Amino acid sequence: MEAMHDADASQNSTAGKPMESAGDGYWRITVPDAPEGTEYFYRLDGSLNRPDPASRAQPHGVHGPSQVIDPRTFSWTDRHYRPPALSDMVIYELHVGTFTPKRTFQGVIERLDDLVAMGINAIELLPVAQFPGTRNWGYDGVFPFAAHSAYGGAKGLAELVDAAHARRVAIILDVVSNHLGPEGNYLRDYGPYFTDWYTTPWGEALNFDGPYSDEVRAFFIENARYWLEDLHIDGFRLDAVKKIIDNSARPFLEELATRVEQLSIRTGKERVLIAESLGNDSRVIRPREHGGLGMHSEWLDDFHHALHALLTGERFGYYQDFGEVEQLRRSFSEAYTLSGQYSHYRRRRFGNSAADCDPTSFVTYIQNHDQIGNRPFGDRIGETLNWEARKLAAGAVLLSPYVPMIFMGEEYDDPAPFLYFVSHGEPHLVQQVRSGRRRDFPEISRDRDVPDPQDEMSFERSTLDWSLRNQGRHALLAQFYRELIRLRRAVQAIPPDEPPIERKQLPPDEQPLLQPQLTLRERLSVQSTEETVAVVRRTAEGLVVVLLNFALQPREIHFEGEYTEFQVLLDSSARRWDGPGTSNPEHLAAEHTIRLNPRSIVLLVEGPTGP
Repeated sequence: MEAMHDADASQNSTAGKPMESAGDGYWRITVPDAPEGTEYFYRLDGSLNRPDPASRAQPHGVHGPSQVIDPRTFSWTDRHYRPPALSDMVIYELHVGTFTPKRTFQGVIERLDDLVAMGINAIELLPVAQFPGTRNWGYDGVFPFAAHSAYGGAKGLAELVDAAHARRVAIILDVVSNHLGPEGNYLRDYGPYFTDWYTTPWGEALNFDGPYSDEVRAFFIENARYWLEDLHIDGFRLDAVKKIIDNSARPFLEELATRVEQLSIRTGKERVLIAESLGNDSRVIRPREHGGLGMHSEWLDDFHHALHALLTGERFGYYQDFGEVEQLRRSFSEAYTLSGQYSHYRRRRFGNSAADCDPTSFVTYIQNHDQIGNRPFGDRIGETLNWEARKLAAGAVLLSPYVPMIFMGEEYDDPAPFLYFVSHGEPHLVQQVRSGRRRDFPEISRDRDVPDPQDEMSFERSTLDWSLRNQGRHALLAQFYRELIRLRRAVQAIPPDEPPIERKQLPPDEQPLLQPQLTLRERLSVQSTEETVAVVRRTAEGLVVVLLNFALQPREIHFEGEYTEFQVLLDSSARRWDGPGTSNPEHLAAEHTIRLNPRSIVLLVEGPTGP
């Protein structure tokens, strides 16, 4: 094995230097005359030039030489930064290439102050590892250590992280550890990184439990350390963890959680692991000492599905298991709506219980890149819901007990779709992607062409229009989001070890609608009728009540029991929010009836004054 390097290795340099075996399949060389910026290949078996599988930079794309960089030379200014606690996060998911017309990390930096003003304190970047071409969601990455050169590379990412930390904003990176993309995937040339024992929907499965898997696991553990320690990333969103198939006694994800915890302790900065599970399996988020994998949190699709189906009436695909208020009540109360019940979509029982898990173990949303981009025309929720329902959806997420996440542009209803797009250089892959997209939507493609993922216009159309943020209802919705985030922080829950409130217990048939049944799960009570949901939480100052009306007609809820007076902090139907107006007074005495307008949300706090 040789290392080929030159000031311009793209010109097929022959400056080969032999490498020495270090045992266990590793090869090593020290090149003192390879300063930062040097480009190089590895030559395998005397004839095959390949980029470095752990390359930190690919300035000429996935087929070109790797480049020497040293991120440790970056002038960091975040020594005293500490990330917000997961329970305090309001996450903003964005795609670097479509977030601004600059399509770079620098473009994100220029919008940080806008996000901070809204109340965002955590940004989740869609995958940035080097992928083919310049247009991709990021899930076709093939160099796990290399920040994409078109975005600004490692230096650009470091500048974004440092700028975000200066504003006390965490950066969470979406990482893909279940497969690599099809183009430029040279990892298999270096060893048994893949396995024939399992498959994924996107390509070969990685070898986390077969022969020689120790070295494969070490590669991805070091990858995690690189992002977290060398580039100061605050945590990961782990893509489709159910496809990280590992039947060993100590799964890769458990080992990753252990190593990340050790890093957090060593550096004094808590890093978070947020899983995309899709399995309603609470073992993903349960502590390792209790037989779980030790992820800090996971995406809660059931909440999204229940809310989406209620508001849109859609019942296709996985939405066929949803559509009733009771299902949203269950998700508010227990996280998973399906926790062992029969799933019509899957034609089997699905899930287990997470009712005893802390609410911060879940991240929820109205929409995300999948829920938009996996629709044939990439349409956002604002294209489907009317104004009142749109505000109701936002309030349901941002005033839920879970960690909320906003998809870029959602806060002002940017009409840009988020289409599926790629820029593969190999014609057969382009054709496969086009054909696959048509197969995904056979009924649509017969009557109307599904947007071509390879067409640059699919990418261009997905770019946000920031000028809308200050116009008309776009500006009003952005203000509504800011108010929801402010109120969310103003009514934070008390620590879980504080004793519960003592309340008079009534027989079940005498319980009024809002009599709270306070539990250890954040002292949370959720009750519903066929069209309304009442969420009661205990805070340091008293009770917080969120009332949601999904009916197309007004509904009334009567306060009974041992309540003091309440203050109305928010009514989405108020004139302030361009609604039909509210008839509720600002202060409610005990034994009062509150009116909920159609498709509205109301926030109340116990006591004569509120935040």
